[in-house]
Amino acid sequence: MNRPVLLVIAHGSRDPRHAATVQALVRRAGALRPGLRVETAFLDFNLPSVTGVLDRLAAEGVRDVVALPLLLTRAFHAKADVPTVLRQAPASLRIRQAEVLGPSPLLVAAVERRLYEAGLAPGDKSATGVVLASAGSTDPEAIAVIAETARELRRTGWCSVRPAFASASLPRTEEAVRALRAEPGVRRVAVAPYVIAPGRLPDRIAAGAAEADVLADVLGPSPELARLLLARYDGAARAAERVTAAAV
Repeated sequence: MNRPVLLVIAHGSRDPRHAATVQALVRRAGALRPGLRVETAFLDFNLPSVTGVLDRLAAEGVRDVVALPLLLTRAFHAKADVPTVLRQAPASLRIRQAEVLGPSPLLVAAVERRLYEAGLAPGDKSATGVVLASAGSTDPEAIAVIAETARELRRTGWCSVRPAFASASLPRTEEAVRALRAEPGVRRVAVAPYVIAPGRLPDRIAAGAAEADVLADVLGPSPELARLLLARYDGAARAAERVTAAAV
C-alpha cells in the first residue's frame, strides 16, 4: 500500500526568511523518513500555492494526501482557511487534514533547546523567568493552549513562565518581561519566541525583548519539530487506514 503524500501547509510571509525556514524544516522531516514523499505549500504570499500543489499531485496520479497545517494552535487558519482551500482540491484526491502541531511535549522541548542554544543552561532554570511569546490570536481555544504550554514549560523547572503575544491579545512581550523582573526569585529574564519561522510578528517579539537578558531563536527546523511533523502525519494516516478498513 502506497503511503499518503505529506503536504505541509504553511501560512506564508512577505519575509523571505519565512519560506526558507519552512523549507528547511520540511527537508529535515523528510530526511527522518526516507521514502516518504513530502511537499510544501503556502496559504498566502509564497509559492507554491496549496491549490497548485494539489492540482499537480492529482495530475501525477496521486490518490492519498495528508494535509498538515504548520500551525502551533487550532485557530482561524486551521479551522477556516485550510479546510476551505482543501475543499477546492481535485475530486480524485483523498485528503485527510492532520492535527495542528500544538500542544505537544515536543514543542516544549524545542523551546528549551532554543533557550539553551541562546546561552542558558539547565542550572539556570531556578533563577530564570521565561516569556513564552507567541504571534497572538483572538481565538479563545488558541489562547488557552498557549497558556497551558506556558504552564508545561514552567513545570520543567523554570522559575516563572508568562505567556505574551505579538498581536491580537495581551500582554505584549515587553510587558511580560517587566512583570517577570518584579517577581521574587527571578534574577534573569529570557524571551522564547513560540513561533515557527521569522517574519513580521517574530520581529515584533524580538523588539519587545529589548529589556530581556536572553532572546532565543524561533523554533525553526529543530529536531523536535521535525519529529512532530511526522507524528502528526502518522496519526492522520492511521486514522485514514481505519476508515478505509471499516468501509471494506
